[in-house]
Amino acid sequence: MTSNADLFARAQRVIPGGVNSPVRAFRAVGGTPRFIQRAQGAYIWDAEGSRYIDYIGSWGPMILGHGHPAVLEAVQKAAVDGFSFGAPTEREIELAEAIIGLVPSVEQVRLVSSGTEAGMSALRLARGATGRNKIIKFEGCYHGHADALLVKAGSGLATFGFPTSAGVPEDVVKHTLVLEYNNLAQLEEAFATQGSEIACVMIEPIAGNMNFVRASVPFMTRLRALCTQHGALLVFDEVMSGFRVALGGAQSVYAKLIPGFEPDMSVFGKVIGGGMPLAAFGGKKDVMSQLAPLGPVYQAGTLSGNPVATACGLATLQEISKPGFFEALSAQTQSLVRGLEAAARDAGVALVGDSEGGMFGFFFASELPQNYGVVMATDKERFNRFFHGMLDRGVYLAPALYEAGFVSAAHTPADIAATVAAAGQALAQG
Repeated sequence: MTSNADLFARAQRVIPGGVNSPVRAFRAVGGTPRFIQRAQGAYIWDAEGSRYIDYIGSWGPMILGHGHPAVLEAVQKAAVDGFSFGAPTEREIELAEAIIGLVPSVEQVRLVSSGTEAGMSALRLARGATGRNKIIKFEGCYHGHADALLVKAGSGLATFGFPTSAGVPEDVVKHTLVLEYNNLAQLEEAFATQGSEIACVMIEPIAGNMNFVRASVPFMTRLRALCTQHGALLVFDEVMSGFRVALGGAQSVYAKLIPGFEPDMSVFGKVIGGGMPLAAFGGKKDVMSQLAPLGPVYQAGTLSGNPVATACGLATLQEISKPGFFEALSAQTQSLVRGLEAAARDAGVALVGDSEGGMFGFFFASELPQNYGVVMATDKERFNRFFHGMLDRGVYLAPALYEAGFVSAAHTPADIAATVAAAGQALAQG
């Protein structure tokens, strides 16, 4: 039998770091990454035949679990008809109609192949539609690896960003302002001093790339008001939260708390592809009409609207739209988080968690963090030990303190109970 260690050594000879996306390398937690051979329902199996309860779910898309029969049938049928045409298909229209039907703020969408592509295109469209250059993003929010968005925060208010990645010229990010998440004072001053120059504010409403952190209702309320007042577009990055935290995405959660709330544009991915490479960005028709071939903002993609990917995504959206789906998913996720907190209390360990729909997070801390700086101050070493303790007991969590987790409809109460039991053992071990 081939081992994970053998595969990792082999991979490192031909792939930088042995992986095709950095977090998979286990650098944050140490140890050898698991090379996955197959998956079914709530489980994945590695190259050594070990089974794990999967709380990554391909980083969110597998909301139905792996290998859902209706999705498999749709994909197999589509594949027989053809892998790619480079021409329009009816299914692209059907998927766009499904997204628009579930998200009231969206009147038109453009399909693309990845969340990075969708975020990059939404940013270009916002600049083109407003005729402005500056954008605001928040520390700890990840919007893909487009150059202008790979920026870390400096100290102080609205610091001009410096590239987080080598290979990104400072000139590219000089128009990117980085603010602290949930910091109202910074937000107010940024708009007071530069409001007329800001094209858009891009935000993860529930940030999943600093584990799980919500934008507070007062913060989101004021953000919406300031964007409207100054003519900037509010762009919701719902690549992770879209159709995952609720059928209408995180924006539907805030709409229940803030009367009349809507973003101007939205970016989607993950769940809308059902595990296939597919993403989208959308908004009001007057903004979307600025895209080529109607307007001056250019965006294109050979594989955009791929017929197999759209079949997978459409089947997934149809399943999660069934009555009671999100109520059941939310209950399972809440049960997991409550169980982890209880296991920690029994072990005398400070742990606090939060969830919405099928997305969750937890921190080794006494209260939920509100921004990236506080997340960074939580107990990373404790998390790393916990991660490996859970992995040894057949539970696969995200291999980094800074990533959210995901529950699928395939997770059963027995899976949740087994996870909580494993957590109790891992926490007692230290």
